[in-house]
Amino acid sequence: MSKDTTRPIPAFIDLGAQREKMGDGLAKALIAVLESGQYVLGPQVTEIEQQLAAFCGAKHCISCANGTDALLLALMAEGIGAGDAVFVPAFTFVATAEVAVLVGATPVFVDVRRDTFNMDTDSLEGAIGVANANGLKPRAIIAVDLFGQPADYARINEIAEAHGLVVIDDAAQSFGAALNGKKVGTLGAYTATSFYPSKPLGGYGDGGAIFTDNDAKAELLLSLRNHGKGPGQKETEEIGLNSRLDSFQAVVLLEKLKLFPAEIAARQVAADRYSARLGAAAKVPELMAGASSVWAQYTIVTDRRDALATACRQAGVPTAIHYTSALHKLTPYREFPTAPDGLPQAEWLSERVISLPMHGYLSEAGQDTVIDTVLGALGSGAGSVAAE
Repeated sequence: MSKDTTRPIPAFIDLGAQREKMGDGLAKALIAVLESGQYVLGPQVTEIEQQLAAFCGAKHCISCANGTDALLLALMAEGIGAGDAVFVPAFTFVATAEVAVLVGATPVFVDVRRDTFNMDTDSLEGAIGVANANGLKPRAIIAVDLFGQPADYARINEIAEAHGLVVIDDAAQSFGAALNGKKVGTLGAYTATSFYPSKPLGGYGDGGAIFTDNDAKAELLLSLRNHGKGPGQKETEEIGLNSRLDSFQAVVLLEKLKLFPAEIAARQVAADRYSARLGAAAKVPELMAGASSVWAQYTIVTDRRDALATACRQAGVPTAIHYTSALHKLTPYREFPTAPDGLPQAEWLSERVISLPMHGYLSEAGQDTVIDTVLGALGSGAGSVAAE
């Protein structure tokens, strides 16, 4: 009988393997919530907030219903609204721009870098000039840490200070990463993250959190997430949201947080293997000096994306494209201002990026299946593109 040489096809994100790793601790914790009857903002919510703040070194963690609300609440805490400009990268998930519109402000789109996928600070400075020329008041920068790597906060914070802007770190994909010895959660005035199931630290439903070191803003956020009624307040004092975290999601996060450091390390091992094997065939991700990533996505860039996607589909290898369009090309956002030199890198990347399976339980055999499929489709050097 011939030897079976088949190799496993990896899941894009293997939540099942993670569930097995947790054992029966999660089930016991969920039953405890059922028996307590405290299903929203129970004691487990306070506990996960404390543990998340301690994990990243932030003074305050305020949980909420989802990552979009986390961004929205930060803008609300700053009183940002009509006539204000919020600077957002053009290559990211739509929620980053969506929240600016929801508070009545104007998103101004900023280009990104090909090497890190994150906000280009030269484009940011140009966009501030555009906002001023259009009679808008520059108020906030939402800097996205795309695919798991922090943006260039040293320079972003310098620009913000020079122009009197607040910096909000959209860390929906980067919680657990660090820059120059500081963890995500402490790099901007506010950090907003998501606990959507596919995130590096995800629940089994929606959830989010805001991190800040500002005591007064933390107290305000506690009120804003609960219809404008803060802890101990008898009456509603602000116009807020219904954005409270369920106790069930809190216990899921408490259990997953125990595994999180090991998963981050495993993701880095997988990323290193990808980069070592695929660098000659496609443009692989680059980290800034002093930065770490949690590799929410492992995204490569190739001029032959369609051919690669077809080959992966035929081989049963899952892939995803984040994102197929720059935000300023989407119908609801076409009329908003952009940086003066346009957004060529965001457009260029949206035509060439493709993400490969990445999670903390990716086996070498499964990863080899992905690598061999990519190399078979692109060949050595066939899909290479310029970094800049």
